[in-house]
Amino acid sequence: MGCCELIECCAGVAVKYHLIAFVTVAIWGLTFVSTKVLLVSFSPVWILFLRFVIGFLALWALRPHILNMKERRHEWLFVAAGLAGITFYYLMENVALVFTTATAAGVIIAASPLFTALISAALGDRRALNPWFFLGFAVAMTGLVIVSVATGGDEAAHEAAANPALGDLLALGAAFVWAVYSVIVQRISDLGYETIASTKRIFFWGLLFIVPAVFLFAGPLPTPEVAFQWQNLLNFAFLGLVASAACFAIWGMSVKHLGPTVTTTYIYMVPAITAAASALILGEPITAAIVGGLILTIAGLALSQKGSSTKG
Repeated sequence: MGCCELIECCAGVAVKYHLIAFVTVAIWGLTFVSTKVLLVSFSPVWILFLRFVIGFLALWALRPHILNMKERRHEWLFVAAGLAGITFYYLMENVALVFTTATAAGVIIAASPLFTALISAALGDRRALNPWFFLGFAVAMTGLVIVSVATGGDEAAHEAAANPALGDLLALGAAFVWAVYSVIVQRISDLGYETIASTKRIFFWGLLFIVPAVFLFAGPLPTPEVAFQWQNLLNFAFLGLVASAACFAIWGMSVKHLGPTVTTTYIYMVPAITAAASALILGEPITAAIVGGLILTIAGLALSQKGSSTKG
């Protein structure tokens, strides 16, 4: 294969995984709305636990064998990934949705790419720390602030948000731990572990850490008549099979080929998708300020990708 053909092949591979990252965050943008619907009947902890039980069982059906560790110390990477990306991230996100709007949570969690870039740089990977990345982040954050102020200052949003400040703080913590998770997934991939089997093992550890929270904070399950309503079943199927099992696996593929920082910049798209879905499904407000903020956020994504180099 000639040099030009090799470059075209690599470019095609890169486009494929950029598309995968985009589709993943598009689905995740809808999860805020789906979770908000389930919060009417289920506590945040029950939603988290049942969602990942469904996801784990789906991944087990795909990869029923137990993943063998190449070195015993590698297990700690899976433990850390489960604790950060499953337990901490989703506990923070789900509880945040109790106190703030789905739109506000979505825009704040979109700060995750900056945390990812800083963590990667601290570990020696400074490829993403270029002027375009920081310009893109500044533009995106401007959009996030506009959307956050617009949603926080709206009377209807306040009625839906019990404690916006606490919810926003939890969402920011979720953004940080997701960055930690993405960097750990990159390390697991670099060690040569297969994506689906690795994701299943991460789910196992995440569920193990969630169990104490179920006993302490989950509260009672709703009655069968409520739990098995069709909208609850459909939302759990979406969260467990699509947003958890499928999306976590393909997110790992994108991180493997693009690197954690480039992949996480697609999280900038989550607010646009969440805001649109929230308006259509939950009736949350969409104002001119929110639309303008979302446009800036999308522009920030484009700028952050300019000049970025993919892994490998």
